[in-house]
Amino acid sequence: MARIDGVDPKAANGYIGKVLKAQEEVWGGPLLNHLLYARRPALFKAVRGMWSGLNKDGPLPETLVALINRRVAAHNGCVF
Repeated sequence: MARIDGVDPKAANGYIGKVLKAQEEVWGGPLLNHLLYARRPALFKAVRGMWSGLNKDGPLPETLVALINRRVAAHNGCVF
């Protein structure tokens, strides 16, 4: 349970609404961390920029990106 409530995904519109809807289609619901980021649109766009950069074809192989995700989760105390 989050200590801070995220945005209501049904009330989100524009860029944030599109991202949350896409997450629902892929994952079955919006990712909880993105609901928190959406409280601050500038932060949401910055975080999405980071994830977009990691997901694009580039110098980081997909397996390394997965390890980065798990390492960041561990630093945040998230049981991945």
